[in-house]
Amino acid sequence: MTTYQEYKAKIAELETLAETARKNELAAAKEQIASIMRNYNLSPSDLGASAKVKVVKTRAPVPTKYRDDATGQTWTGRGRAPKWLEGKDKAQFLIK
Repeated sequence: MTTYQEYKAKIAELETLAETARKNELAAAKEQIASIMRNYNLSPSDLGASAKVKVVKTRAPVPTKYRDDATGQTWTGRGRAPKWLEGKDKAQFLIK
């Protein structure tokens, strides 16, 4: 009877073989596509590739609005108030 460890080893070996086969097939497919594009003088824009490129903008960090000078802890003023600010007057910790 085959053990669990033997099955795990076979699975790992098969996954490695599958990944190698996938990489080889992708390389062949890319070469075939490039060949067709060269033969017909096509560019990616001819295929409509760059028509809908989404530009991702990075957000600027939110400036700190409150600081506890005794501990150095800070809060931007967004979201739930931190525990160090509970029951205290926020105006005392406002950064000016």
